[in-house]
Amino acid sequence: MARLPRLTVPGHPHLIVQRGHNRQTVFETEADYRTFLDTLREYAVTYGLSVHAYALLPAEVLLLATPLDNQALSRTMQSLGRRYVAWYNRRHGRTGALWEGRFRAGLIEARSAWLACTVFVEAAPQRRGHAAHAEHWHWSSFPHHSGRRVDPVVVEHALWWELGNTPFDREAAYRQRFEQGLSAAETQRIEDAATRGWALGSGAFLAGLSRQIARPLTPRPRGRPRKTKESVPI
Repeated sequence: MARLPRLTVPGHPHLIVQRGHNRQTVFETEADYRTFLDTLREYAVTYGLSVHAYALLPAEVLLLATPLDNQALSRTMQSLGRRYVAWYNRRHGRTGALWEGRFRAGLIEARSAWLACTVFVEAAPQRRGHAAHAEHWHWSSFPHHSGRRVDPVVVEHALWWELGNTPFDREAAYRQRFEQGLSAAETQRIEDAATRGWALGSGAFLAGLSRQIARPLTPRPRGRPRKTKESVPI
């Protein structure tokens, strides 16, 4: 089956996943994490990608970000990937590929899915078993959203400001939503959207996108189509 073109629509958040080749480690030291974040911030500003949330894991990167134009996402990720791989290989005395092919991304509807996707990203260290709780993992945007530090990588989505009238109110509301967590079904749906390149949102959102984009937005139902009464041979 031919690979679908990446689904990128400017002005909408995208959930991005980049993994190490064969799930190999891509961050070994504090310097690795810091270099990646510094480079991400540089290219995101250069190409117009607003990063709303992130989590860096030993073998995986998760981002929630909105591109300004059609090229912002691909240019940021490609430039980031090339520079970081060159730096990592020099530092660790290795050669060859580091990433598992091209990055993966799913388009999301902000109003219905932005907050859940932020929780999905920032809960990844806990979900993957790298920390007992997200607050114990330094390399994510959770400390920023929970009020523990200001993260220069993060550009808040407009919906963040609707969580409360003051920074304290917004951080408290987010911590409460984070502690509610996501169901197994929600987690799987969000992960599938990101790793398989689908859109995630309401029926109205998907219907509107389908009039603009000539590619499948969601997985087709499994199995053969059900026969209608009119199609059954007599």
